[in-house]
Amino acid sequence: MKITNLAILFVCIFLPFMLVLDMRTRDQETVLQLKSQYTAALRTAVQDASKMLNINELQEYEAGYQSVKFFKVNKELALDTFFRTLYLNFGVENDPIGQGTLASYIPVIGITDYDGFFLYTMSEYKDQTGQNLAKPMWRPKKPYAYSDGSGNSINFTLDSYVHAYDAASGKWVEGFREDLQGITSIPLLNDPVNFDSVRRSTIIRSIQRDLAYFINAYNEYAIRNGISYTFKLPEIPHEEWTNTINDVGIIAFIQGLPIGEQMYNNYALGGGRLVKKTNFYGAIDPQTGIKYYYKTTCGFPYQVEEIFDHAKDAAAAGYIPKECVNGGS
Repeated sequence: MKITNLAILFVCIFLPFMLVLDMRTRDQETVLQLKSQYTAALRTAVQDASKMLNINELQEYEAGYQSVKFFKVNKELALDTFFRTLYLNFGVENDPIGQGTLASYIPVIGITDYDGFFLYTMSEYKDQTGQNLAKPMWRPKKPYAYSDGSGNSINFTLDSYVHAYDAASGKWVEGFREDLQGITSIPLLNDPVNFDSVRRSTIIRSIQRDLAYFINAYNEYAIRNGISYTFKLPEIPHEEWTNTINDVGIIAFIQGLPIGEQMYNNYALGGGRLVKKTNFYGAIDPQTGIKYYYKTTCGFPYQVEEIFDHAKDAAAAGYIPKECVNGGS
């Protein structure tokens, strides 16, 4: 067989494979780009919403009442801000159908308040005619509740303030643990070493348990609406949970959102912190194309692409550090 014939045969055999491989490579690049955009959109929506938690409807609920962490969150404003920012960044701000489709991939949104937590998820109810309907709504506030084997119970808060039932006296008491120490028979209130660890683990377990339950329950609604994805609570590192319960905050999930042949699944947490932690912008210098990360207190005139909670996350995403002096450029 002539060399030219072999060459033609080679091209005929391998060209289709090369074309398919090239198409798959480009599809994968598109998927990665969309995932990055979706993650930035979700994080930005959560960050914007968390800022709204600080805006109180009534002045008597401002931080500083009884406790430096006492804070009545404005969950309605936070929720409205979350969806407004999310729809804007997904390009469906003027598309009600697109908004409904996007919202259907959000099984639950959670807000940690000072003395309990709220979940916004699909709930069933009966209308005036007795017909069963379903729509997303706020579940009743759930306390951070703990009980021991002696019948004592404690409702924790985001600090050491408690509402506790003393089974021995049959009375409710409230106050900071250090003020109640020695005046009740509740062992945990008299144990400063273990109190904070039990408080934190109780809060985290309470939130995790309800999130898992309502995300799983969301599958029934999803099936009825043609969503084949199985929703479930993702693994969230313990460090992130610990940071979440330091102050009031918000957590949101997007699951099963189709991207090509794949599914986009992610979550984001944001804190309406009284003592603000410093986040980091991931931005691009429009003149050089260089990707920088820097504190959100800096005033660089760059195009912000992402928001990071930690510098190491920004570095892992390909951004290089840039310092500023006194919060300015």
